[in-house]
Amino acid sequence: MSIYDSPIEHVAGVGPKRARPLRALSICTIDDLLWYSPFRYEDRKVDPEAQLVDGQRATLLVAIASPPSVRYNGKRSTVTAQCRLTDGQTVRGVWYNRPYVRDQLLPGQSLLVTGKYDSKRNSLIVEHYEPCRPQASVHSDRVVPVYAVSEGLTTAQLRTIIHAALRQYGDSIEEPLPAELRQKYKLMDKRQAISELHFPTNGVQLSAARRRLMFEEFFLFQLKLQAFRVLRHESQSALILSGAQDHAHAFAKSLPFQLTLGQKTAIRAIVGDLCRDEAMNRLLQGDVGSGKTAVAFAALYAVAKAGYQGAMMAPTEILAEQHYHQAVDRLHILGVRVLLLTGNTRAAERETILRSVQSGECDVLFGTHALLEELVSFSRLALVVTDEQHRFGVLQRKLLREKGRAPHVLFLSATPIPRTLALAIFGDMDVTTITDRPPGRIPIETKWLPPERESQVWRFVRREVAKGRQAYVVAPLVTASEKLSSVADTEQLFDRLRQVFAGFRVGLLHGQMSIREKEASMREFVGGQVNILVATTVIEVGVDVPNASVMVVFDADRFGLSQLHQLRGRVGRGPYPSYCLLLAKPTTSTGEERLKAMEQTEDGFALAEKDLSLRGPGDLFGYRQSGIPEFRVGDLQNDRIAMRVARDEATLLVRNRLFWVLPAYSALRHTLNRAQVIDEPLAD
Repeated sequence: MSIYDSPIEHVAGVGPKRARPLRALSICTIDDLLWYSPFRYEDRKVDPEAQLVDGQRATLLVAIASPPSVRYNGKRSTVTAQCRLTDGQTVRGVWYNRPYVRDQLLPGQSLLVTGKYDSKRNSLIVEHYEPCRPQASVHSDRVVPVYAVSEGLTTAQLRTIIHAALRQYGDSIEEPLPAELRQKYKLMDKRQAISELHFPTNGVQLSAARRRLMFEEFFLFQLKLQAFRVLRHESQSALILSGAQDHAHAFAKSLPFQLTLGQKTAIRAIVGDLCRDEAMNRLLQGDVGSGKTAVAFAALYAVAKAGYQGAMMAPTEILAEQHYHQAVDRLHILGVRVLLLTGNTRAAERETILRSVQSGECDVLFGTHALLEELVSFSRLALVVTDEQHRFGVLQRKLLREKGRAPHVLFLSATPIPRTLALAIFGDMDVTTITDRPPGRIPIETKWLPPERESQVWRFVRREVAKGRQAYVVAPLVTASEKLSSVADTEQLFDRLRQVFAGFRVGLLHGQMSIREKEASMREFVGGQVNILVATTVIEVGVDVPNASVMVVFDADRFGLSQLHQLRGRVGRGPYPSYCLLLAKPTTSTGEERLKAMEQTEDGFALAEKDLSLRGPGDLFGYRQSGIPEFRVGDLQNDRIAMRVARDEATLLVRNRLFWVLPAYSALRHTLNRAQVIDEPLAD
């Protein structure tokens, strides 16, 4: 049994009781244990010539000079003992809340002690101590690792367990990287890297170990993505849509506006994919209002005119309907037969739609998750478009893709994704980014205001609504919370604003409402029957209400930058001057940085990079839905160049068909199968 399959109980000193807190840390196998990285290190090397400095930590070789004493203050205890240093000086050793220490300390006994020095009392507040031994210690006289632990496990215990595992299984660590790659980038071998990660010889060796293990994680992750990309393409060739370029050009000419350079570039890339027998797997990302839908429609039109079918799935019924109505205006008038299928489609109409789709009479089907139902069967599906793709899980996107024979796939995302994250999340995709906006878009004025100016905000909103405009008011919570008593909630705001805006109609929208209630509330706002919509962030998905000109966000410092930018993007979609007012009194410098950044720029990609630096990738989207991998050593924010290099090397290896001759194939296959994003495991 390899270390990749061997349970943690196989390590000396780990029984069922000790294994429970380890499993709580997701340490189930010996391989998991060896990859469990310290979050910091402490220098506990003894320096006989070092001077004690007030407030600083030191590790000393001492001899107990007097019998220890213990003093109690209620349940708290303090053990003290005079300790003689190697130069003859004495210092008082202090052990807090460890009364048992008194019976362990014997006059004349030699100890290694680590603690923080208090010069006023000439005391060392002892954090760790142990008797001097001839053999090297795991916990003292070295740089020691400090680990995050769970209840029932101390960092010293985990340090001992990992040290034992390295002794037992260090020789079983297999090397998955080719020698040529290690030589090219001057990477140390894996066994040494794992050892140095936990018990570093010095800072230089620790840095080299992290660099090696980080590259391995990135390389194997990208290797799996690129391998599946090739296997997917080779398993089934896609439909070649001849004439797609001419059809897309004809669609562009039919539009009542000029496409931007970014839109034209995106259409060229997509059309190029449609004309190859290799299935397109492309992400089209662009800032709010950059015109991604028009690009998707050009591709759908080209598919329909080539005699095939397309499908476009959106995460909400309102957004699906919006796309459908736009398609009626843009595609139907050009002879493309479009239909809409959602969860609320009536039974009789649903039967008609399903027959039209199955027979091929329907050219493009728009809809929500309803498109994934088993009864939805396409005659000749050639293109699948998924809007706001990060809101669908991997399996959901896969289900729609499997309704055709290797259809081309286009993902849309209005959430700007930093380049490094795009390489990690979408490493097996081609990424096209629209960076410009259609001409004539009026900039949105963004202002950060303290909560004390709320009444001024309402006066401004009243003036805008009186002009015939509409406004959003967003709060973080649905209902009041005892733990977050100072944070705004939609239900209280709704009740308050109905009084503040007497004479106008105020609507409510939040995630705890039923789907039918949410759709009805949003429809009333879209239709203009509601003047002010009080909502949570459920409105951040790209619904287009050109008449909305004001976005008010309560406790704005509680939102990430990308989310604030998405909320701001709900206004400024019409010909009117628009405003985003952020009410907040941040208690942290990070909160202040976010709000200042919102005032300074409307560039979603710049804000996404800032958000990544402030929050990290996990909080940006959430690991599960977005497919962002959680690397154990690598850092997507700081190791950007390494991710690009790893992708290039993995792509080259796969293209040259050297994938299956890598060393330590069993280790490689295990690591690749554990990587996220991919649906199927690798076969033997």
